[in-house]
Amino acid sequence: MTLPAHRGIQVWREDGAAPDRVAEEVPVALRYNGEPHVVMMCTPSDLEDFARGFSVTEGIVEDVAQIGAIQLRELSEDQGFEMDVAIPQSCAQRLAGRQRQLRGRTGCGLCGAQTLADVLRPARRVPAGVAVAAGAVRRALEALRRQQPLNAATGSTHAAAWATPDGLIVAVREDVGRHNALDKLIGHLLATNSDLARGFVVVTSRASYEMVAKSVAVGMPMLVAISAPTAYAVRLAEDAGLTLIGFARAHRHVVYACPGRVSSAPLGTPG
Repeated sequence: MTLPAHRGIQVWREDGAAPDRVAEEVPVALRYNGEPHVVMMCTPSDLEDFARGFSVTEGIVEDVAQIGAIQLRELSEDQGFEMDVAIPQSCAQRLAGRQRQLRGRTGCGLCGAQTLADVLRPARRVPAGVAVAAGAVRRALEALRRQQPLNAATGSTHAAAWATPDGLIVAVREDVGRHNALDKLIGHLLATNSDLARGFVVVTSRASYEMVAKSVAVGMPMLVAISAPTAYAVRLAEDAGLTLIGFARAHRHVVYACPGRVSSAPLGTPG
């Protein structure tokens, strides 16, 4: 991939010009078995992870093992990227029946849905998971601030991170779109056979419907967001048994759904 995730600009101050950076945002066309499906606006990094995560969380495949080769092609003249994802014929036929050939904006939360039935499908139940000390949430938030190089350079990207029950960050993905960042993280975790029942996800955004839905789709038991959730997201979390935390800060957070996984036990020393 030749296109960087950011490009250089100049900032003018009283004492002259200084270099700075702005995040890239490019169209990424997803094709399944050669058939066009959707065009998303993404940061051009970790795109194979994005394809895996999107394919699972949008219900195109039931398991990441059903995804075969992913062919990534950069288009000419800064036109973005095209990815052809190989999936079983049965999945391709089901996808064709849904007639989901759409253009997804960066902030689009229902980019894959054509009907209300697609959006309002019953939530699956997430695993019981493990207890997470309140201090682990704070530890993960503090660690995540230091693990967002693209946002540090540009100030315009979201991050999604996976943390162990004691709050250690083990994976981070960034993107201009909050749900893209989460799909990238999920794609990476699934590809590396991570145990998604043992840990929690942290996102640097609000906890809207699609953030909860994607977490539930792969069995993540806890979602921590630095901003507020929507009422629909809270209802979905309650139906799925997902612990939903919002307004997560260094010294406080709000538990909106399923508080039983949040423990008041003291946090141990990280290993």
